[in-house]
Amino acid sequence: MNFNLQQPLENDLAILSPLHPEDFEVLYKVASNPLVWQQHPNKDRWKQDVFETFFRGAIESKGAYKIVDKATGSIIGSTRFYDYNKEDDSIHIGYTFYNPEYWGKGYNPSVKKLMMEYIFHFVSKVYFHIGAINIRSQISIQRLGAKKIGEQNIEYFGEKPALNFIYCIDKVTFLTGTS
Repeated sequence: MNFNLQQPLENDLAILSPLHPEDFEVLYKVASNPLVWQQHPNKDRWKQDVFETFFRGAIESKGAYKIVDKATGSIIGSTRFYDYNKEDDSIHIGYTFYNPEYWGKGYNPSVKKLMMEYIFHFVSKVYFHIGAINIRSQISIQRLGAKKIGEQNIEYFGEKPALNFIYCIDKVTFLTGTS
């Protein structure tokens, strides 16, 4: 791999900065709201001990970001790159969550586009694992041009497997806006 999975990125709305262990408390303030996890496969991530496992997985992935509202400087969520596959020329984007105050305000599509603009310099496909019950994220990723290509039980770091839908978008589709 000849690219940085924690390259700082920014656009008009958000700054993506590498996630560090010292970010736990401020990120947990966002994650401690049960509404954040309402449609995620593990609805208990709002509990501190469960979130500690999730956070440890984020740090160990070496691809995790904190999402910062550019206007206020507040940490509003987290996302990451993971599962780079050289042979398939692909990577995953996911484990994303936001403070509900930022839902429906363009942050998620803006951040996903920012990440894809960067990573498509290095890979030709991006995959997304989205919980089977996470309708909000399924709609969001489809709006960006990703297509559902399968279903799979995914075992998240330190958690039980859960049914996920697998979505994919390729570089050409993303760059041309065709689907």
